[in-house]
Amino acid sequence: MSATRASPADHAAVGFVMAVGRALHRHGAPTTRIEQAMEGVAARLGLEVHVFAAPTQLQAAFGPLGDQHTQLLRLQPGSVELGKRARVDQLVQQFLGGEVALEEAHARLEQIEAARAPYGAKLEVACFALSSAAAARFFDGALADVLASSLVGLCVGVLVQLAASRAWLGRLLEFAAALLASVVSVLLAHLVSLGDDTVQVYVVTLAGLIVLLPGLSLTTAMSELAARHLVAGTARFMGAILSFLSLGFGVALGAQLLRALPPLPEAEPASLPGWTLHAALVVAPVAFTVLLRARRADLGWIVLAGALAFAGARLGTLLFGPELGAFLGAFVLGAGSRVLARARRVSSAVTLVPGILLLVPGSVGFASFQALLERDVVSGVETAFRVLLTAIALAGGLLAANTLVDGRDLQAAQSPRPAPDPVKFT
Repeated sequence: MSATRASPADHAAVGFVMAVGRALHRHGAPTTRIEQAMEGVAARLGLEVHVFAAPTQLQAAFGPLGDQHTQLLRLQPGSVELGKRARVDQLVQQFLGGEVALEEAHARLEQIEAARAPYGAKLEVACFALSSAAAARFFDGALADVLASSLVGLCVGVLVQLAASRAWLGRLLEFAAALLASVVSVLLAHLVSLGDDTVQVYVVTLAGLIVLLPGLSLTTAMSELAARHLVAGTARFMGAILSFLSLGFGVALGAQLLRALPPLPEAEPASLPGWTLHAALVVAPVAFTVLLRARRADLGWIVLAGALAFAGARLGTLLFGPELGAFLGAFVLGAGSRVLARARRVSSAVTLVPGILLLVPGSVGFASFQALLERDVVSGVETAFRVLLTAIALAGGLLAANTLVDGRDLQAAQSPRPAPDPVKFT
């Protein structure tokens, strides 16, 4: 029996489902969120759908088995853009609740996608410097390291802005940024000193690259694998590994300059006062708010989430060790973000992603590849094992928080409107 041809209204419904998935993918949502949103929207429209999301593609088969119509999108891995993602999640939630019709929802989605970046390029470059300075303080750097890290972060930020409009540079961004950060750190270590403090090359290089470290991708990959999204989790995990390799090779190449210059004097860096750590806990979330393009109205909540995550991780580390400390930090952050998402009716990612950036094992992973490149295999493998344990602890903490709170950002209305008949395609 032949299938009936789909009407224009049916095509509009399918187009909206795919547009929602593409928007969430583009703004850095994990595959679990993308599939959940697309399936919820399709059910609201009376469409039967099977969704397969991956970091580089989005596929959906509409219709009953044996009579399906498949839509396929080839996509580049999305970058986190919290403002647009929150608006898309809110729009989907309103659509599922019957507050907006299909035509209006599609129009609003197009407006969200066409909106300009909320912050200018100069401010984003400045926030690269701020985030690097805060990271240097988290790594127990001295005042000279904090100042040098801000300069390295500024250089990396300029390079990132240039790569946004140059495809060839975008493909080499991680390697080029690592090489630049390493070279600038070495030169600063030989040219700059502040009292008795000298620049620590490793701390400054690592802090300068903190925004580009794929610790968040590694944690997301562990979460996807734990949720049995094996293809997406494996692909994202290998992408994170390749990013670590690119960064490590760039730093190793730049470090060759250190061997060509006179040796640095050995000095014990002076510790900064305790209040500077509290200042860094404010500066880092503010910088992440701009770099992740979150909404200004969410700034206070992002700072609070970062403080909760950091305090939970520190307390867990003191009580149970670093791995279980990461678990406790992720649990506190995940539970708080879920409760806040319910109360404010916004995406939990608004506070979850910036908070996780303070916990991710990116710096430890970088140290592992550095040790391997320096042929310290035992130390490199041991550190890599710590990376996996920390990433698994973070993913476990988030899953435990989700299970306990059971808060989902996208909720279907209790009494949705009558849905149209399922679509059949030729």
